[in-house]
Amino acid sequence: MIKPSSGITLQACGDCHLMNFGGFATPERNLIFDINDFDETFPAPFEWDLKRLVTSIVLCAKERDFSKRDSVKAVRAAIESYRIRMSEYAEMKLLDIWYAKITLDDLMDAFKKHKDMVKRIGKKKQKAKSRTSEALFPKITAVLDGKIRIIDEPPYIFHFKENVPEFEKLARRFRKHYANSLQADRRLLYNRYIHEDIVVRVVGIGSVGTRCVVELLMADEDDPLFLQIKEARRSVLEPPGPKSRFHNQGKRVVEGQRILQANSDIFLGWSRVLNGHDYYVRQLRDMKISAEPETFLPETLTDYSSMCGWALARAHAKAGDANIITGYLGSSDRFDNALVQYAESYADQVEQDFTAFKKAISSGQIRTDIEESAELSFLL
Repeated sequence: MIKPSSGITLQACGDCHLMNFGGFATPERNLIFDINDFDETFPAPFEWDLKRLVTSIVLCAKERDFSKRDSVKAVRAAIESYRIRMSEYAEMKLLDIWYAKITLDDLMDAFKKHKDMVKRIGKKKQKAKSRTSEALFPKITAVLDGKIRIIDEPPYIFHFKENVPEFEKLARRFRKHYANSLQADRRLLYNRYIHEDIVVRVVGIGSVGTRCVVELLMADEDDPLFLQIKEARRSVLEPPGPKSRFHNQGKRVVEGQRILQANSDIFLGWSRVLNGHDYYVRQLRDMKISAEPETFLPETLTDYSSMCGWALARAHAKAGDANIITGYLGSSDRFDNALVQYAESYADQVEQDFTAFKKAISSGQIRTDIEESAELSFLL
């Protein structure tokens, strides 16, 4: 089945929903607002990201019991913001697009009429300073038998249950390949850290079932670095086939993220283990700030949707050709109307699918298991 598309292909986020936007630190430790997660990034028609975004807006409005009018208003805000910002990027020089960023001050300005949100963003901005390896270190580690260890918090964080003799050899090979994926200056920085501990970490809803570990490295007794090593599988956007077009799925994620984000984590890289599992690596916490849609009012959702539309336009303008996209969108609201209709229809389909999914679980058609033990072979 061939999906309808504009034919304008660029590096897409692939999982562009409301919760996939937020704040994080640039290499200069300045907070910016951007897309956060790129597990599904893949070359695709630009509007697929927009379709995913507007559908998530409708689902959020439904979850919050907002009226259809409020839902449509928020969807239109996202699309209109994307279209207007894209036309602005089309007038800019390429280097200006490349250096463009959306700051936390821009976000606060967007919510200036919502005093509660401005206050909340300000608090999150301050809290973000504590979301670093240095601040996290004393909270989740302890000295056991003279060694620094990450504290177990089963079933979400725990050490491997069994030892595999060849693990250290394979881990060294993994780290070497990862280091080679970094820029020379960042590789020099990484190589000054020494491995201390590693644990399994159960990751979020969209990634449950994929392998993920957290590694603690130390440059000194008070100089820690936490890295998250997460499995990367084929993108859901990639057509099915016996062989992926990407040699390494971790590299796919990293390169897609570098293309789309205004600034990326200095430790963002990739590697692979012998059995073919691909991974990408990034800092566990990098002053990240997440939205809380469960607290949104209708006006808040509208303004936040507009900011997400802006962030997506900036990413697409960097990854693709803003002039071509602007020409396709035009200056009328014809494109907006089409996506409003799409978002409503697809959100209804999502709800139907979720109802069928829960019914299949309760009837035993789909079996769910919770496994709290793990071996090192989990990673290998």
